[in-house]
Amino acid sequence: MGKTADLTAVQKAIIDALKQEGKTQKEISERIGCSQSAVSRHLSGKSVGRKKCGRKHCTMRRGDRTLRKIVEKDRFQTLGDLRKQWTESGVETSRATVYRRVQEMGYRCCIPQVKPLLNQKQRQKRLTLATEKQHWTVAQWSKVLFSDESNFCMSFGNQGARVWRKTGEREMPKCLKSSVKYPQSVMVWGAMSAAGVGPLCFIKGRVNAASYQEILEHFMLPSADKLYGDEDFIFQHDLAPAHSAKTTVKWFTHHGITVLNWPANSPDLNPIENLWDIVKRKLRDARLNTLDELKAAIEASWASITPQQCHRLIASMPRRIEVVISAKGFPTKY
Repeated sequence: MGKTADLTAVQKAIIDALKQEGKTQKEISERIGCSQSAVSRHLSGKSVGRKKCGRKHCTMRRGDRTLRKIVEKDRFQTLGDLRKQWTESGVETSRATVYRRVQEMGYRCCIPQVKPLLNQKQRQKRLTLATEKQHWTVAQWSKVLFSDESNFCMSFGNQGARVWRKTGEREMPKCLKSSVKYPQSVMVWGAMSAAGVGPLCFIKGRVNAASYQEILEHFMLPSADKLYGDEDFIFQHDLAPAHSAKTTVKWFTHHGITVLNWPANSPDLNPIENLWDIVKRKLRDARLNTLDELKAAIEASWASITPQQCHRLIASMPRRIEVVISAKGFPTKY
């Protein structure tokens, strides 16, 4: 016969209260629905609870602490590597045991996020910017015109697409999914602020200082007129060679435009990166056969971005700055 469950805290309190009222153990047991022996053990202080059931751990706490140090030393080790090092430290176990212990410690085997590699100098510049702008409000960030380039490749449908076919139709053209070694692509320049997005520029060839200044003249200035009118604004771009060229710096000086001092390798601080992701997600399932179709799809997706979406992204800037400070300049979740 299996052992009955332990008394709950409420049952124990009722037992104590009924005992003070002068009730007998039999009356108490009938009142709360438990055995008389359970009431007796509780009143005598001999109730110690049920022993834990299940298989005991084959490793000691000291060995588990060693495993934690091994995992913390290098997060990219395989299960086999962890077991080998743990065995070398004096703990002989199976791969299954290693896996269970690592799981119990709260670790999960996941696909790592890809972030730009930052050296100490770049991290310090990111931290400097974040410290300087730590107290900027959303209204101040709304004065910044963010810009960036992004590359779009020709889509051949969702990479996880399935096909309905019969036996023997495996090689039929209408059942094949097309792939190319070097897919056609197009480079796009765009700008955004809290008020919305500006016109897109499709870039032909490589971008040098001269061609970038043409983009500024024919697309950045119209974007600023559309989004700010006669109000002052601050322009943001990354540190690409064409952006930081002397002639480009002179162009901004000549036009009286203030440029935000931007740290290298900081896409997590630029909210326009989120807009590129939105556009690319919309194109993910599209079947596009020509570059003209690709360009038209990009323009349609870009035009569908609302000012509300842009404002929400700009409103995240104070949080991004705080996270950079907390991360001491390292890449963040954004």
